[in-house]
Amino acid sequence: MTTTNIMTITTLLVILLARSPGVSSLNIVIAGGTGRLGPKVAAKLSDHKVTLLARNGFLASAPARVTGTFGWVGRSYLENNPHVSIRDWDGGDMTDIVGCDFLGWQDDALQDADVVVNLVGGYTQQREMATERIVRESLRINPQALQITASPVEDDIRALTPGAFTMKLERMRKCEEMVTKNCMNSNCLRLEAFDVENSVQTILDAVLSAN
Repeated sequence: MTTTNIMTITTLLVILLARSPGVSSLNIVIAGGTGRLGPKVAAKLSDHKVTLLARNGFLASAPARVTGTFGWVGRSYLENNPHVSIRDWDGGDMTDIVGCDFLGWQDDALQDADVVVNLVGGYTQQREMATERIVRESLRINPQALQITASPVEDDIRALTPGAFTMKLERMRKCEEMVTKNCMNSNCLRLEAFDVENSVQTILDAVLSAN
């Protein structure tokens, strides 16, 4: 075999690998990404581009945690995970937003997204507002993106936040229905809240199914 033939075969292999599904880089957006699961999921997606949506990106990326009101990943986390960035958004609720850094988040984050993961926690009305915001803006800008929403299994809801179980369950179901009834591609996950490792892996499997 001549050198020319070897070079030709090598070139073809490179082209085929580049076109092969499963090796392409995904653009992933994680709402609620500065919470308990988001940073762990994002760190394992080093071959992809990940954007964490945060209500206060400045505090989320500070060297040390300043307040428990907003999520936090820290400066060292971002330095160690250069594929991860933080983008301010309104979280569906304008009452706790300071400044105007959230403006334009839809076009910046959703326009090129392959996967949008909703990890917004809690069982207040903000959960509904955040889900509605994600769904509405995704449908407007990028309806083809895979929409993934994660919620705890029902038995864990009582353990996580005792009281008002029926209301919390109904709110969670309403958010899931918003996604399944409106989005072209969706996956609603139910996770074991106290099994972080398996929860992270379940989310990763769902994300990478888009590749």
